[in-house]
Amino acid sequence: MRSRSVAVLAVLVAVALGGGLVAAWRLRGGRGAGTPEKVAADFFAAWRRGSLDRMRDLVADPPADFARQYRALSHGLTVTSIIVEPRPVVRTGPRAAQADFTVTRTLADHGDWSFRAVLRLGRVDGRWRVLWTPATLYPGLKGRGTWSLAQVRLPAVTLVARDGGALPDTGFLAPYLAELVDGLTPEGYDEARWVIEMRDGDGPPQRVKVLGGKVGKKIRTTLDRRLQAAAEKAVRSAPGAASIVAIRPSTGEVLAVADALGGLGAFVDLYPPGSTFKVVTAGALVADGAGPGTSADCPASVVTAQRTIHNDEGHELGRTTLSGAFAASCNTTFARLAVEGVGAGKLAASARRFGFDTRFYPGVRMMEGDFPDPRSGAELAEAAIGQGRVQASPLLMASVAAAVADGSWRPPRLVSAKLVRESGGSVADPHPIPGAGALRTMMRAVVTSGTAAGAGLPGGTSGKTGTAEFDDAGSSHAWFIGYRGDLAFSAFVQGGGSGPKVAAPLAAAFLR
Repeated sequence: MRSRSVAVLAVLVAVALGGGLVAAWRLRGGRGAGTPEKVAADFFAAWRRGSLDRMRDLVADPPADFARQYRALSHGLTVTSIIVEPRPVVRTGPRAAQADFTVTRTLADHGDWSFRAVLRLGRVDGRWRVLWTPATLYPGLKGRGTWSLAQVRLPAVTLVARDGGALPDTGFLAPYLAELVDGLTPEGYDEARWVIEMRDGDGPPQRVKVLGGKVGKKIRTTLDRRLQAAAEKAVRSAPGAASIVAIRPSTGEVLAVADALGGLGAFVDLYPPGSTFKVVTAGALVADGAGPGTSADCPASVVTAQRTIHNDEGHELGRTTLSGAFAASCNTTFARLAVEGVGAGKLAASARRFGFDTRFYPGVRMMEGDFPDPRSGAELAEAAIGQGRVQASPLLMASVAAAVADGSWRPPRLVSAKLVRESGGSVADPHPIPGAGALRTMMRAVVTSGTAAGAGLPGGTSGKTGTAEFDDAGSSHAWFIGYRGDLAFSAFVQGGGSGPKVAAPLAAAFLR
């Protein structure tokens, strides 16, 4: 709920401007010239005045239709007033800073719509500037947004957390809750409801907010409010579009989804998993008789099946153990062992045990991970380190970590298995993971002495880092998957670069 002072300020500004579209703001912190605090303050002040041209002047590389994108949102939803509430600017590095803000728009005849977003800032050519992207306008937006109001008939249900408490129906979780409501068909009546729909570029309409209506039947989800809040706080601090998905290994229940990738990105978008897939490759090796102490070689580079494989930054261990190579994320070790040891058939079988190419229904749409049969030894070498044609979602990789923790892969779900079946979905059977104890030993070594040792992860955490290249320029996604007790998770930053330097600290922020 907004404070009384903010509400009064909004009214005073509205009176001063004679009505129409207005904005109010609050900002704390330093405002010295040439500082990110000053740039942020100027940006929000320009927004308060409705000066879109001045806002654009503060942006490092504004799109040609910058002002039109803001006007399109207001016109499409018949916005009558705006209140913007910035948080203090936080320095995230010597050349980077950000300010969270909440924006509340009043829609004619439809009440208020609030959500939280992030204003990112950086030093460009020696000056602090706003690093504007469509996600500044709305979290997860990637292209030009088209906004509209629509009236639909929805089941009269209210989704609540596992403890019965209220869930936020705006922000990162909103697309998941909206689709869950669509898919559930409890006994009762359908009600006409107004909804906000967004189209991201040429993509399909996404329902981002259900407006008003009566409180219907309560349905418990598997979501944990405390973990959801922690995941959202961590994702907002990430240096780019990110997601955290948390799962209870013993049941497959999804405990948190903080998704700034856009729409249902953490469930439906597929990315190369990089070295996090070495959990699957190590699973094939231990199922074939290897163990953490099995001897292994980790040279800086290796040629296998006419494909040259390099380790990150050219590191090498020489003669080591399988656990040592896993902890150091030796590409050369796992590519060669896949080609010269387990082979394509056993690696594919391990991938299926961990949920790849397995169709399940968590309560909303999902895309199954893809492990295509390698067409050559070179493709097998790439697949073993999560590159090439291997694809996975953040949801699937969280379930991979959960499978190691529990000893069985279980299909993730956002509601009870009974409700999944009643809504027409299927619940896949759990798959036992041979040698899960050996995998737990190796994932623990990653945190105690391997690539995640300096990430600040709390005691008892086990996991695997991943840096997944996705273009010829060497750009990469940052991954970390892991577990702590009966909590498993994936932390993913799109185009974030290094898994150890970016994704593992993101996971640490979530766990703390």
